[in-house]
Amino acid sequence: MNQRFKTATSDEKPNSIEKTPERSENAKSRDSSAGFRSRLTLLLRAFRHRNYRFFFSGQVISLTGTWMQTVAQSWLVYRLTGSSMALGLVGFTSQIPIFLFATIGGAVADRYSRHRIIVATQTISMILAFILAGLTLSGRVQIWHVYVLAALLGTVNAFDIPARQAFVVDMVGREDLINAVALNSSVFNSARIIGPAIAGVLVASLGEGWCFFANAVSYIGVITGLLMMEVQTQKHVQMAGSALSGVVDGFGYVGRTRPVRALLILLGCVSLMGMPYAVLMPIFADQILHGGARGLGLLMGASGVGAVIGAIRLAMHPDANDLGHVVTYAAMGFGASLILFSLSRSFWLSVALLIPVGFCMIVETASSNTLIQTMTPGLLRGRVMAVHAMMFTGMAPFGALLAGTLAHHLGAPVTLVIGGVVCIIAGAGFGLRLPPFRYDADHVLIALRRAGGNPADETTGDGSIHAAR
Repeated sequence: MNQRFKTATSDEKPNSIEKTPERSENAKSRDSSAGFRSRLTLLLRAFRHRNYRFFFSGQVISLTGTWMQTVAQSWLVYRLTGSSMALGLVGFTSQIPIFLFATIGGAVADRYSRHRIIVATQTISMILAFILAGLTLSGRVQIWHVYVLAALLGTVNAFDIPARQAFVVDMVGREDLINAVALNSSVFNSARIIGPAIAGVLVASLGEGWCFFANAVSYIGVITGLLMMEVQTQKHVQMAGSALSGVVDGFGYVGRTRPVRALLILLGCVSLMGMPYAVLMPIFADQILHGGARGLGLLMGASGVGAVIGAIRLAMHPDANDLGHVVTYAAMGFGASLILFSLSRSFWLSVALLIPVGFCMIVETASSNTLIQTMTPGLLRGRVMAVHAMMFTGMAPFGALLAGTLAHHLGAPVTLVIGGVVCIIAGAGFGLRLPPFRYDADHVLIALRRAGGNPADETTGDGSIHAAR
């Protein structure tokens, strides 16, 4: 019996061995499929929130229209004036209101429904786009019309940006905030690639007016998505004092909270000295790399591609852990990439170097956004994000003015080297201060949690919170 048992066992063993590779291949296929689904779920986890799906869909359409108008407006100004100074002035008039009025917009966002504020600002932006389209298509547009409408749109954005930034947390919660911020960045930068390409075709074939009209129509998608949301009525605490005192409270929180203050200072340095590289791209494309208008499109497109890749990579980051280190490395990588780009005299090498420029830029800004919102209580979020808008978007006109002045006296390559060095120093300084910042961030999050359960924290076994390492 033993022999028969052994024989039977030996007869069965080869069959089992023959089936093992087949099962192994099937198991590998299932594991690969499961792994892909897991990564896709991680990448798109903010989409499980119904309101965010509506918001995202509207942004895809509207941001493409916004970039179309940006390109067409620049071409219209150049066609009307033939002046590079006029181009800079339009950019200045559209962004300086954000620096001046964003804090007021933040106070409004903390006092009233952010959802209703965004519906109002998007509606007004649509009306302004229709006005510009009507003036252009009728042939009556003058340069002062463009200046006035640009300033009005900038003022609207001063109220829209803080409310929209703070509303992201209202839609997805803090646990999916990093994913939502990264997905928003990917849409913005994808539109930065697609919008100008469409605008170039429309301007060449039909004129600038139809780009403005298309942008106006694109707002309908955003407004429709906003109106389809199911927004819970939020009880807004009546704040004592005036709106001005509310603004002071926002600045006071930033001043008292070292990690938030440090992130905003770093963001301001990068925005002032690094971000204006885009202003100098026409000089590099024409005078240094000899690529002309086509070369300019390729250079800007490469930066946009890098930004999209960075946003997608950040969207797959599971939580806010270690984002402090990510901010440090991204700021330093951004500066180093700018320096390498400034030294290149090969067109295609320059195109390749702008990919890490865009990648590091979006990772630094989106990670900072996430960390700041994570450490900010809901009642102050609009005002703190208004300070964020001042340091990020509001610094842009000053950075462009400074970059233009330095480039005029020192040349565009030297200007980028200076900006890159400042970004590296600022990033290194932030990195050296990470341990005390992490300690402070832990205490901020613990205090917020005890005050009312926000933010939602990543808590370890010993009770410490690690959301801003």
